[in-house]
Amino acid sequence: MKHVRRVGGAVLTLAAAVLVFLALVTPDQITRLAPGNFWGTALVRVPIEGLLAVALLLALPARARRITATVLGVLLGVLSVLKIIDIGFFAVLARAFDPVLDWTLFKDGFNFLTDSIGTAGAIGVAAGAVLLAVVVLGAMIFSVRRLSRLLPAAPNLVRGGVVTLSVAWIVLAVMGFQLVGGIPVASQTATDLARDTVLAVPQDIQDRKDFAREVQDDDFKNLPTDQLLSALRGKDVIVGFVESYGRDAVENPAFNQPVVEQLRAGQQKLAAKGFTGKSGYLTSPTFGGGSWLAHSTFLSGLWIDNQNRYRSLVATDRLTLTSAFKKAGFRTTGFEPGVTFAWPEGQFYGYEQIYDAHTLGYHGPMLSWSTMPDQYVMKKVHDYELGQDKRRPTLAEVTLTSSHTPWTPVPSMLPWDKIGDGSVYNSQIAGAESPQKLFSEGDKVKQAYAGSIAYSLDSLMSYVQEYGDDNLVLVLLGDHQPASIVVGGNATKDVPISIVAKDKKVLDRISAWGWTDGLTPAPDAPLWPMNEFRDKFLTAYSPQGEPH
Repeated sequence: MKHVRRVGGAVLTLAAAVLVFLALVTPDQITRLAPGNFWGTALVRVPIEGLLAVALLLALPARARRITATVLGVLLGVLSVLKIIDIGFFAVLARAFDPVLDWTLFKDGFNFLTDSIGTAGAIGVAAGAVLLAVVVLGAMIFSVRRLSRLLPAAPNLVRGGVVTLSVAWIVLAVMGFQLVGGIPVASQTATDLARDTVLAVPQDIQDRKDFAREVQDDDFKNLPTDQLLSALRGKDVIVGFVESYGRDAVENPAFNQPVVEQLRAGQQKLAAKGFTGKSGYLTSPTFGGGSWLAHSTFLSGLWIDNQNRYRSLVATDRLTLTSAFKKAGFRTTGFEPGVTFAWPEGQFYGYEQIYDAHTLGYHGPMLSWSTMPDQYVMKKVHDYELGQDKRRPTLAEVTLTSSHTPWTPVPSMLPWDKIGDGSVYNSQIAGAESPQKLFSEGDKVKQAYAGSIAYSLDSLMSYVQEYGDDNLVLVLLGDHQPASIVVGGNATKDVPISIVAKDKKVLDRISAWGWTDGLTPAPDAPLWPMNEFRDKFLTAYSPQGEPH
């Protein structure tokens, strides 16, 4: 029995040592390492934090050692939980977790899980995540305390090991020796994570101050009304945001075929109606989600890459692209099928009329996250606004949501006169694949994503073909790339953008931009940060943008 306890104790001690070691050396971007490389990379690292902790604990008397070990266990447990969250953020959003600003995104993550695996599954995952955090914290405290009790048993051996490994760490750090994935052998992963977490607070405070200055810097705020967007007077302008329409949808050969074919077919149909287009790329401030950050960046001309900046922005009187149109005499409308609750930000943007999920008159089925099909929304753009007689020129900003994750079900196109109140979609999507089934077969997700983008693009281009007149201008763009499950963790943040018009003079105003002719931007098409578009657009269509 004593032998069994001895063996069990040894196994428990070994497990504690392995757990602490892995907590210290595991990088927060292991999703960027090939599975076969992770263990080889992790197991040969030397964590400086562990060496310092051992030296400190060995120098303390018994009581102080126990207290210090508990504190170190708590700190390492918290850092381990943050590292797990970081791993998840890199896997989905291709960035680290901001411990100050990102807590609101957990609600979006829960909604994503609900759409993908159902409410019960999402609740189970959330409960499991909380339980995992508690277990990790408790296990880390236990492990550090257990290991600390062993140090006095062989102090000379421990000191010798610490000195030897410390020298090795210094040499490896000076040499900058790295293994697979650019991860240094001389590890300070836990220290870096702790430093970044602590520094996030003053950095966010400083960013708030910097942003307060940026928001006041605006060359167009005092531009005379008769000059603002003067080259678009008399036009109807549609700004169509296609959810998750990223660069990979156009360029990634693993799944881009449906999108490329749709762009090609749409371009031919529009050309037959006299429409032409030019296309380029913008770099979005977000990836995999956070559409409101992209929308606010595009419309405000400011870089809005976090919730702090977003909240600060909507509390100002910044001239947005929407309010610029309003100031120039256009009727400004927003078609927002994804808005299902009060949205006070609409007043900031400058909409005269907002049509949301409750006011678009839809009586068909929900399509997972999307409340209604894109073609239905575009039909309401015509019925409620652009198809009306005796009206002012109109800006219609339209957010198309059929390509929002989980990319199923996606309806097919219908004759425009058969859409009605949307109840026709009940039978059309009755046998569609469920999100739960789609995400259980990961290889199909990419194709489902591409199919949804093709549908959204078709909804916009078919609208132009069906209802577009000589005075219609379409600005078509994506808000961000889809989640990493589609494009991987190393994808860019770039999104396509196109401007389509029948009036040749509209596109002549942007000839100096160097954009690709047509609806498919070339790989070397100009790439701008998304916040630069507002100023470039206002310049091009105001007197200073006159072609020379």
